[in-house]
Amino acid sequence: MSYEDICYLSATEAIKLFKRRKLSPVELMKAIIKRTEKVEPVINAFTETFFDEALVSARKSEARYMKKGGRTRKLEGIPVAIKDEVPVKGRRCTSGSLIMKDYVADETAVFAQRLFNAGAICHARTATPEFCCAAVTTSRLWGTTRNPWNPKYTCGGSSGGSGASLAAGTTTLATGSDIGGSIRIPASCNGVVGFKPPYGRVPEMPGFNLDYYCHEGPLARTIADTALMENVIAGPHPTDIASIKPKLNIPEKLKGIRGWRIGYSLDLGFFKIDPDVRANTLRAVETFRSMGCIVEEVEMPWDESCAKAAWDHLLHMFGASMAALEKEHGDLMTDYARAFAIMGRKSTATDFANATAKASEMYSFFGPMMENYDVFLCPTTTKPAILANPKFDYDSYKSEGKSMPDALSWCMTTSFNTLSRCPVLSVPSGFGKTGVPTGLQIVGKTFDDVSVFRAAAAFEKKSPWLHNAKHRPVVKSKKK
Repeated sequence: MSYEDICYLSATEAIKLFKRRKLSPVELMKAIIKRTEKVEPVINAFTETFFDEALVSARKSEARYMKKGGRTRKLEGIPVAIKDEVPVKGRRCTSGSLIMKDYVADETAVFAQRLFNAGAICHARTATPEFCCAAVTTSRLWGTTRNPWNPKYTCGGSSGGSGASLAAGTTTLATGSDIGGSIRIPASCNGVVGFKPPYGRVPEMPGFNLDYYCHEGPLARTIADTALMENVIAGPHPTDIASIKPKLNIPEKLKGIRGWRIGYSLDLGFFKIDPDVRANTLRAVETFRSMGCIVEEVEMPWDESCAKAAWDHLLHMFGASMAALEKEHGDLMTDYARAFAIMGRKSTATDFANATAKASEMYSFFGPMMENYDVFLCPTTTKPAILANPKFDYDSYKSEGKSMPDALSWCMTTSFNTLSRCPVLSVPSGFGKTGVPTGLQIVGKTFDDVSVFRAAAAFEKKSPWLHNAKHRPVVKSKKK
């Protein structure tokens, strides 16, 4: 097995090899480090690396596997990349901002601590746009993170570094957060898997835990790895009033879906869809039909007012939270973050009330409709990834009568932050003409995570991705 083959092992495969003593956590970590040194100058997925410490931890994990009768934990020895907005005690946590470049966290987020307690090893922090308020990953502090499949294009955002590192083979698992699609967009752009759990499934940090658009969740390369990681980080915690009891576990063995009824929409009623995304989505629909499912197109009554409601909510809850920082440190902020904060400051209680009313209206259709279906399908984005350095113009959407700025209008994810109790998996659906992947959202009924994983596992078995070297991105090193 080549070192690159080792880099692309799933966590579940690696753990089996560890237990059989066919592979060591040290060998896996060294392969990841070697791969990072090769591709990171091109991709720029990481803000910091901790390779020496990671190797020390990997040797401790190796000793656990080698010891007769030694106790190993669920993620023992598995490399995990932690998004650079997640507080880890004693580590810098910049959120992609010059304002925060020297901030060192004094506590660790609950879900991150659960990963560490399960034996996962943090070897790197992943890049994010400033304060996670963009669908591409670029900032004044860390520069631009690029798509491993085609570096001219974005890796998505805001968990862009996490998605890019998985596709590039520089981590085995990665964390993400999703307030408008920030897990699912990078999953789609990079051809990996991203899960937005239902609101409250994974404990959040105080403050944002009360914003029902907010979700912490896993990114991985396989459905089994996504479920493995989700089972570690999910579950109630006394510091989060919104965290759900009891804890839900995704079964290791998932039943088939023959005979299921599945609804789908290509455009959710109002998005303009790229031909490649349309073709790949319809191919996915046929794949589900070939598995014995009854798949029907649903005429969605949603329109651009749904996008406006999402944007108004994000401005009121998210943008307004940045307003004080903009007043004091606006000169240090990236243009898009500053514009987002300024608009957030102008948001009104009426805007927020109208957004909440629209959420109720949207679910008054979606909830009863889902009584007829086991899961629902739609694209993750309207097009394959956009260019890595698009012009941001958050200020123009109102003056031009748009429901959402162009920088976000290609993302079909926000509707399911509005309907936040619905679990959503984004899985790869194919490629565009640019060589960049596209994604499919698998949406479940409220809090029905297991059905989403069952559908995704069945689809993965029929349409595997990243399963051999031919299906991996070729990242060419920069010339010296």
